[in-house]
Amino acid sequence: MIITTRKRALGGLALLGASALVLAGCAAAPEEAPEETEALDFLPCIVSDAGGWDDKSFNEAAYEGIEEAAAELGVEFVAVESADENAYEPNVQQLVDQDCDLIVTVGFLLAEATTNAAAANPDINFAIIDEFIDAPNVKPIQFNTVEAAFLAGYVAASYSETGVVGTFGGIPIPPVTIFMDGFVQGVDYYNETKGTAVQALGWDLAGQTGAFTGGFAPGTEALTTAQGLIDQNADVLLPVGGPIYFSAAEAIRDSGRSIALMGVDKDIFVSDPDIADLVLTSVLKNIATAVYDVVTGAATGGFDSSPYVGTLDNGGVGVAEFHDFESAVDPELAGEVEALIAGIIDGSIEVTSPASPGQ
Repeated sequence: MIITTRKRALGGLALLGASALVLAGCAAAPEEAPEETEALDFLPCIVSDAGGWDDKSFNEAAYEGIEEAAAELGVEFVAVESADENAYEPNVQQLVDQDCDLIVTVGFLLAEATTNAAAANPDINFAIIDEFIDAPNVKPIQFNTVEAAFLAGYVAASYSETGVVGTFGGIPIPPVTIFMDGFVQGVDYYNETKGTAVQALGWDLAGQTGAFTGGFAPGTEALTTAQGLIDQNADVLLPVGGPIYFSAAEAIRDSGRSIALMGVDKDIFVSDPDIADLVLTSVLKNIATAVYDVVTGAATGGFDSSPYVGTLDNGGVGVAEFHDFESAVDPELAGEVEALIAGIIDGSIEVTSPASPGQ
């Protein structure tokens, strides 16, 4: 368990101009003392899930959001990293004990700890990412990621040369399976519109079953799962579960084949330069901006418990650029993706998941 605090004083002092005011025919006017602004009495806090702050994905994005908010507000923040699931309850309680004004819990797996702490501490506000909790002091931060993952599935099918693409997850929970639902639907839509027969391995949309590693850590299970998809001739992989993509990248390099990797949550082309050459695109959840908005709103008296739901329409979800793959994809693909976005927003293209917020 790691606790960090950081502070960036951005406002602090309101200073006069550098030049002294000189009155014509008179001596220089006395300089006025700098006027201090009252420090904001607000302590935002955050706790990760077991993926940790350096997952280059979900947790890291949430950390960046609170870090930016604290910088803007000129306050400290407290961040606690969870080593495993057994740390969730005590870590949340530790933040309660530190008199945090807002506690952001990162992920579905912290739902029980968040629910219990919020009920026991009605004077403390909470926000939870990727879960809905109905309480007056808890703000759900959710994302209808199925919409963006649909685009990724379409892109994967378009790019594939083998006619086989694959996805796998960490744990079969709604924030994971929602990506897989969208990915398979995107492949299916590509096949319907193009008359092709690209296979999507790793997820049975109808049965809601598929390939999972059992956790969100890279390692043998993730490597073996990725290798299994590669052995079935998949040439695009979408691993869903934070740092499990590290193992997918390792499997791709070990194969010696031309296989593209897709990221989730953040644009991993940017967040992880070591594997940037493998990244076709990423399915984006604008977690950092959502956390920033919730923290700054709570600090200025704007906290409310109504859910935030990120969609394509409000910019809460999306897909990243093709980056180094720009010249390798179909020249028409970018325009087709834009048309898909418009269709999903206006409802002419239906994209659904049992894991969507409100379902």
